[in-house]
Amino acid sequence: MSSKDWDRRYAAEGLVWGAGPNRLFAAEVAALAPGRALDLACGEGRNAIWLAEQGWDVTAVDYSQVALAKAREIAARRGVAPVFVAADLVEYHPTEGAFDLVAMLYLQIPAAELRVVLQRAAAAVAPRGMFLLVGHDLLNLTEGHGGPRDRDVLYTADDVVADLPGLEILVAERVVREVEGAERQAIDVLVRATAPAPG
Repeated sequence: MSSKDWDRRYAAEGLVWGAGPNRLFAAEVAALAPGRALDLACGEGRNAIWLAEQGWDVTAVDYSQVALAKAREIAARRGVAPVFVAADLVEYHPTEGAFDLVAMLYLQIPAAELRVVLQRAAAAVAPRGMFLLVGHDLLNLTEGHGGPRDRDVLYTADDVVADLPGLEILVAERVVREVEGAERQAIDVLVRATAPAPG
């Protein structure tokens, strides 16, 4: 989907993804000491805003201007101020080694583009910092609920790991997610990795 497609989707009244953070994401980062965080493909900002409320200094990036406008409004109402950046992630260059947490949730783009984004995301993780990805697993297409119907934008944990040079992989697995009212669970990818300490 293009930025204009997402603009149209986000232009609908209300929030597309809800106000609270992704539950798996929140559980994975809850024990971390706040620092500098980068939220890639932040959408309406639910995870970035939650991080800011936990004391993180957050930069959040998305290419939908409509989503970012909603995110800024919500953040202002909730008394936090993440830095929201309008950019296409394929062209975005985060500062290398600058972030204690780099998060990427449900960025579903073709493999060649995803590779570029992942490699830059990996480089942006500070020493001892964390990279965290949650996304729709390829298996979700045939055995799960929801998510994209285009297999070209789906991936596995192994696909992600292959494009994280220099990081130590801590977790790389499929996880199931309950979907209220659905007959089947959603099947996601979870990858958690860390950048080694210098020396």
